[in-house]
Amino acid sequence: MYYCASLILAAGEPGWAAWVLGLAAAVGVGAAATWFLVQMRLRARQADQQAEADRQLERARRQRDELLSKAEVEAQKRLLDTMDRFERETADTRNELKTAERRLAKREDVLDKKLDVLSTKERKIEESEQQLAAGKQQVVAKQSKLDELLAEQRNELLRVSKLTTDEAKALCLKRIEQEVEREAGQLVERILTTAQENAHERARHTIIEAIQRYAAGHTCETTIATVDVASDDMKGRIIGREGRNIRAFEKTTGVTVIVDDTPGVVSISCFDPVRKEVARLSLERLIKDGRIHPTRIEEIVSDTTKEVEEKLVEVGKQAALEANVNGLHKKITNLLGRLHYRTSYGQNVLRHAIEVAYLCGVMADELRLDGALARRCGLLHDIGKALDHEAEGSHTKIGAEFCKRLGEPAAVINAIAGHHGDIAATHPYTPLVSAADAISASRPGGRRESLERYIKRLEELETIASSHEGVQQAYAVEAGREVRVIVDAERVEDRSALKLARDIAKQIEDSVTYPGEIKVTVLREVRAVEYAR
Repeated sequence: MYYCASLILAAGEPGWAAWVLGLAAAVGVGAAATWFLVQMRLRARQADQQAEADRQLERARRQRDELLSKAEVEAQKRLLDTMDRFERETADTRNELKTAERRLAKREDVLDKKLDVLSTKERKIEESEQQLAAGKQQVVAKQSKLDELLAEQRNELLRVSKLTTDEAKALCLKRIEQEVEREAGQLVERILTTAQENAHERARHTIIEAIQRYAAGHTCETTIATVDVASDDMKGRIIGREGRNIRAFEKTTGVTVIVDDTPGVVSISCFDPVRKEVARLSLERLIKDGRIHPTRIEEIVSDTTKEVEEKLVEVGKQAALEANVNGLHKKITNLLGRLHYRTSYGQNVLRHAIEVAYLCGVMADELRLDGALARRCGLLHDIGKALDHEAEGSHTKIGAEFCKRLGEPAAVINAIAGHHGDIAATHPYTPLVSAADAISASRPGGRRESLERYIKRLEELETIASSHEGVQQAYAVEAGREVRVIVDAERVEDRSALKLARDIAKQIEDSVTYPGEIKVTVLREVRAVEYAR
């Protein structure tokens, strides 16, 4: 445009040139303004785009921060849950390890005791073998000398009597048998007559000596307890996932839980009655609470154990107070409470001990002995039954050793160890405890007996009576309280019948376990029959 204007100016037309120059200037200014506006628009757009990009970047950063915060919170939560689960599992494992450690320690103690007992028995056996070897040599020497003397006497007797060895032996045996039977019958008759004449003077001593030979067996029959369950769904909760709950319950309580098809009942089996009672109460509380899991099981069992132990102490104190026995050691009081959960042939052992204590006190007062000491002997005579699940040996031996360690009097220890005839009675209270024990066990309703055991006892009585020579028939009558024996009148004399009754009664005492006493009646009848024609 400037070039055209220049040409016009060169051609000599100034008006057109000015117009052209103005137009060119206007066009240049417009173009510059347009370019400037375009530049300004582009810069504004770039600024808007940059601001929008900054805003999007800021939003992205905020979203990033929120996501990181949420991820951090979630990770922290998962970490806490994992640590909590790990701590619970670690606590369960630690408790199981402690339980296993206690069991191993207990087994180790039992094994040590067994080793000591075996070592003692081995030493005694070696000493006995040495004594037997020495005695055997002496017996062999004496036997050879005796054989020589017997041979000389036998030859002399055969020469004088002019009889063979068999004939002389049969004759001697027959005469000796007749004389022994006659003398035995006379002796029994004389003893009974003297006892009847001197009944008032010798009654006390005769009763004590007779009862001292009595011994009764003891067996705990109640080893299972049942717990009512509302539904089969509750049985499933007791078992738990893959048996977790029932295994935790059995480990914690030391019992066996039986969940079978019996509707509405779960059985608990254990030979320790106290642990069985703790398990029964714990299971009832768990069912009532509804929350059944290993941690809750441990809490319930721990609380129930404490309550049962407190109850044992209280029951033991009440028993001592009822029996009027003072000054008992705290451990003995606790064991008396444990007897509350023991039974013998259906008879509560603690109530049996209180009865024996009362009877011993009455008999001691009648014999002008110490009634308080007699009641103490009677109350503690079965204390070993509370420990027979924790130590080896009979309840008499365990109870005597336990009371000896706690400083009980010698009379009490002898009564505990000897009331079943295991050792000799060295104090007058021991036969009193034996008598009271037999009275309490044999009173009506005191103990129950199964039908099989009852029938077996009747058969034993009849077999013993029928095994004696001259017996034709024998019957157990009066529910086993009497045995009636019918003998052959031609083979058994009147005086021999007395000896036969005594022999049968003695054999029954030695070989049969029975409550109370058994009467033996021997019947001998002679019938003379003749016909008048």
